[in-house]
Amino acid sequence: MWLDATVAYLHFAAIFTLFGFLTAEAVLLRRALDADAVRLLGRVDLWYLGAAIVVLATGVARLAFGARGAEFYLSSWPIYAKGALFVLVGAMSAYPTLAFIRWRRALGHDASWKVPPGEQRRMRKVVMIEVHIAALIPAVAVVMSRGLGR
Repeated sequence: MWLDATVAYLHFAAIFTLFGFLTAEAVLLRRALDADAVRLLGRVDLWYLGAAIVVLATGVARLAFGARGAEFYLSSWPIYAKGALFVLVGAMSAYPTLAFIRWRRALGHDASWKVPPGEQRRMRKVVMIEVHIAALIPAVAVVMSRGLGR
């Protein structure tokens, strides 16, 4: 029981951390982006990736070591819906990540370079879509944890 509780706590903490970094990206993209903000955005995005890896690892650990056992989860559709949503959010996050890298490189070549406002708006929109899709994952988790998807 202690292992199950510990892994569950770590999984929840990782999820909250992931949402924190994703929200930080959305907030940073809302304001004017100077060179420091672009560099910060890159670091936040890297931490977001790390949090996503920890969410995935602790989720797999819950599947393997959880009190209900893997069969409970794998025999119903919500686990697959959660996985699909997680993969979708991860795939979507590649677009802003590549833009952040491009922005940092542009600033490295020309310190007076500015992020194009239209591109910044697009990246914020993508990040906000990620937030909203990611917010569906806990809803599916509730269905899954109650055994409603059987």
